[in-house]
Amino acid sequence: MKHLFLLSVALFAAMGADAADVDVKSPDGKLVVSVSDDGGMPGYKVSYDGTVMLERSALGLKTDIADFTSGLIIDKSDESKIDKKYEITRTKTSAVHYTANQLDVVFKKDDGKKMKVTFCVSDNDVAYRYTLLPIEGSDYRCAVVYSEASSFNFPGKTTTFICPQIGPMTGWMRTKPSYEEDYTADAPMNVKSAFGHGYTFPCLFRIGNDGWALVSETGVDAGYCGSHLSDYAEGKGYTVAFPDKGENNGFGSACAAVTVPGSTPWRTITLGKTLKPIVETTVPFDVVEPKYEASTDYKPGRYTWSWLLWQDNSINYDDQVAFIDLAANMGYEYVLVDAGWDVNIGRDRVAELSRYAQSKGVSLLFWYNSNGAANDAPQTPRNCMNTAVARDREMKWLKSIGAKGIKVDFFGGDKQETMRLYEDILSDANRYGLQVIFHGCTIPRGWERMYPNYVGSEAVLASENLYFTQRHCDLEGFELTMHPFSRNAIGSMDWGGVIMKHRLGRGTDAGNYRRTTDVFEMATAITNQASVQCIAVQPDNIAELPQFEKDFLKAVPTAWNETHFVDGYPTKYVVMARRHGNDWYVGGLNGTDKPMTINISLPMFAGQKVKLYTDNKKKKGEDIASSALKTVKVDSKGMLKVTMQPLGGMVITK
Repeated sequence: MKHLFLLSVALFAAMGADAADVDVKSPDGKLVVSVSDDGGMPGYKVSYDGTVMLERSALGLKTDIADFTSGLIIDKSDESKIDKKYEITRTKTSAVHYTANQLDVVFKKDDGKKMKVTFCVSDNDVAYRYTLLPIEGSDYRCAVVYSEASSFNFPGKTTTFICPQIGPMTGWMRTKPSYEEDYTADAPMNVKSAFGHGYTFPCLFRIGNDGWALVSETGVDAGYCGSHLSDYAEGKGYTVAFPDKGENNGFGSACAAVTVPGSTPWRTITLGKTLKPIVETTVPFDVVEPKYEASTDYKPGRYTWSWLLWQDNSINYDDQVAFIDLAANMGYEYVLVDAGWDVNIGRDRVAELSRYAQSKGVSLLFWYNSNGAANDAPQTPRNCMNTAVARDREMKWLKSIGAKGIKVDFFGGDKQETMRLYEDILSDANRYGLQVIFHGCTIPRGWERMYPNYVGSEAVLASENLYFTQRHCDLEGFELTMHPFSRNAIGSMDWGGVIMKHRLGRGTDAGNYRRTTDVFEMATAITNQASVQCIAVQPDNIAELPQFEKDFLKAVPTAWNETHFVDGYPTKYVVMARRHGNDWYVGGLNGTDKPMTINISLPMFAGQKVKLYTDNKKKKGEDIASSALKTVKVDSKGMLKVTMQPLGGMVITK
């Protein structure tokens, strides 16, 4: 019995040693990730500035090689430093210096099978991924990942700003999921998702008064599926969930096939006491690398778009000429020609239209249906982007007529099969000098850095919905003060329009009523980020806009060298500053129905006179407050008091 007792003590001591946490800190020491194998279960926890931000959360993969979610011990760990600089032209900043500490932890099962988890920890970001390692004496060279145990177990005081994942083959023409559902604000974690499928990335969390966290993923390519979060489970938190098997019309696996050795995409967590690190994060791009070189110098710019408010009947030669002329008069680079151009205009006349646009200094972008067989969307051109042979033929023709890009719509979900299609379209388009916008689609996951001709994705309840229903006009303030903290924080967002009409239809007296002011809309050109952005001016009301509004819309850039969060709260208001070259642009939105007076810090303008685009108080009988351009002085400390009217905004420039 004595020997048995001593053996038990020895085993207990050994297990305790194996279960010891392995820590990695951020370069500034405030962010700490602790990794452990308690009870054979791999897990991690995260603290920031001494406060627990994530309680112990699960790690692991279930694969056809082994179950790497239990029965594991830490075999070894190694720490190293990351210090790299890179340039990027299509997102919130142009030059990044990424410094982080990296921890590689190898977990081992009793039979010797191993899984590595890599953590990269910078001052406000955690990124981690899994690597399946070769097995000694085995012929394993590939694997199937059935599921992930990866979880995010926030403290109970946490509230959420998240968007539900909808079920497959739902919505109009069975085109969903397409990341176009309604956000909820400041909701408790234990509320079930609206459709029972969890939540789409990115997910924003307020951890009581201790700070904020943004959870997402990056680095998803043809080698893995896209993911989302499950519903909340008490004691476990939210778990990474794979696509529904019904997505993409049931075609393709809902699992992921990987090589061995091979790595998964990165799970990312951005943390801070304030929202500043959330808005300014570059982690989606920091941990990925370019997959190919750009075949040409892809140009940022503005585009006009007839379909947004004039709809299908505008896809004719004469209306497109009107929008080309408007783009030329405004100094815009592009016009987007939407669905049905191949039928309504015809390919020969489209080539003629492209020549006309080029004579005006404007280039055309063309809409395409991604189908295929993913859903029932009937719009044409169809069956041009779903196979390599069709893409090669179509893109060669697009290059021959001088087209500069494509907008591809109606994808089928997040399966690996669909991720291959995204990558194939991007790669093939690059060979022909075409930049790509995705619509009716998933979120980008580091794609601005991975694919140099990638522009942006919709993946949001976007501007077209203002045309479709008055409800979304009424909610525009709520929605556009949400996205800088979530959807647009992780990647370029093709919201689809700085809408400068009060009635959202053809002519000036038809359609839903816009609730936001002109200056609110102008400010969205700054708060919404995409390197090729729609400025939705229209031929039927451009003459009615005040000259100072038109002058601003002619000059506003879409490519930024720096982005700074100034002030805000999700779904209430936001103020952001962006730099283009030597010029700063500050945009502010008030998403509420009450006036809002705030003191903002603008050190870049300290002691200087600046232009302030603002709203007058709404007069009796006015539907929308009128706008004004004033000159004001920022004090020597860089502070300025401003008032934003209900559903109004502000813009500050030199």
